[in-house]
Amino acid sequence: MHIWSVTPIHVDDAELARRQARYDALSPNGLRVELVDVGVDAPTQLATEQDVRDSEGLVAAALEAAPDHADALMPDCVLDPAVAQLSGRLDRPVFGLLRTSTAWSALAGRRVGAVTRNAVIADELARVMAVYGLADRFTGVDVLDLDVDAIHDADRWAAALRGVVQRMDRAGAGDVVNGCSAVELPPDAADWPVRVVDPTALTLRLVAAGEAR
Repeated sequence: MHIWSVTPIHVDDAELARRQARYDALSPNGLRVELVDVGVDAPTQLATEQDVRDSEGLVAAALEAAPDHADALMPDCVLDPAVAQLSGRLDRPVFGLLRTSTAWSALAGRRVGAVTRNAVIADELARVMAVYGLADRFTGVDVLDLDVDAIHDADRWAAALRGVVQRMDRAGAGDVVNGCSAVELPPDAADWPVRVVDPTALTLRLVAAGEAR
């Protein structure tokens, strides 16, 4: 399966290559993700609600204009921009990292929380969870208070994440979604008191299994 994916923000060539390499490493056999930049008109970070709305509109337009060779579409963003809007309207599947990974938690009977780098992203993630009808399984979002450069600084992200997992455990979360599509989890995450979910890795595994023939 060939998945065509678009970034939610405008990124430079080096960051696009880093994200593509991450998809290449995470994709199971039989699945390939082709990542493209959303374009220079997009915000360079999601710092305001207007950034989120602008990103969503540009991602929707890009996905609707995706090339014919793609078997499926997927935004490169845990906020699932345009996923609810486009699912069922196009002639191919539109996968969402948040919808797929949190639905799995719900199917497994676990309550799920999330972490994001800022409050704007946290508010949008909570809104999307309600749209998906998963609010009753959702324990909320902890904000890491990180700038956009932390997305490609795995050590800094991991240090902030370690500081909130105990709180998420006390809040009743069985799973915690690491709220960025492009961040690696630290090796010791498996030993933390809650199951920290890499939404990109989990979604790719589930899609590969579900679409296998």
